Amino acid sequence: MIAFLHERRWSWGSVIFGLALWEFISRVIVGSKLFLAAPTQVFEALIELSSSGELGKHIWTSTLEFLLGYGAACVLGVALGFVMASSKAGKQSLQPWVSGLYATPTVALAPLFILWFGIGILSKVVVVAVLVIFPVTINTETGLRTTPTQLIETVRSFGANSRQIFFKVSLPSALPFIFAGFRLGIGRGLIGVVVAELFGARSGLGQLISQSAETFNMPNLFAGVTVLAAAGIAMTGGFTWLEQKLLPWRD
Repeated sequence: MIAFLHERRWSWGSVIFGLALWEFISRVIVGSKLFLAAPTQVFEALIELSSSGELGKHIWTSTLEFLLGYGAACVLGVALGFVMASSKAGKQSLQPWVSGLYATPTVALAPLFILWFGIGILSKVVVVAVLVIFPVTINTETGLRTTPTQLIETVRSFGANSRQIFFKVSLPSALPFIFAGFRLGIGRGLIGVVVAELFGARSGLGQLISQSAETFNMPNLFAGVTVLAAAGIAMTGGFTWLEQKLLPWRD
């Protein structure tokens, strides 16, 4: 434990300094939680929301929306990346759609998805999936296409067939890119949850943020943002740890 804290001393120092600066600005310079809530006020809001059970309800709703949308997008994104990397026709057919939709601001499409699928969970899952799928697709295709030709030719010279080349060379070479796509998708997926809930939801962290903004309840607003930020940090760290375990040759 001590070794871990020492290893991360700069990270912890940065966080502590940032929170102290935030507290000073909120308490001394701004002086009103109506405009900027201090970290201590946000912590008090988190305790109050947790005690009432309201925070747990919002977290559960957003977590379910995120996991369903993120999981579906990762599976479909990897599959589309494989198709685009392995087939010229697939690449030419899918590239315009991937490029066009990736550049389209999903914020503009969120109301349309809610109109089509209602204010229930399905519309939120679709928004999350649309935001996540393209980084995963692009990174998967890039990873497969950048597999060193020398490696492929080497294993082929030893009599390896296409299936063996894919699983022994192409896929391991592409895995770091795929994991990078997964990590990029985390932030985009969390944004998707909030955006979808802002346009219509009965519960969720986005709904909590929207409701708090309308009533100028800055501690509750920052409480929702803090939970989302903590979730993003935890999931990104989890994927980094998993990548180190599954891809030891990257170290």
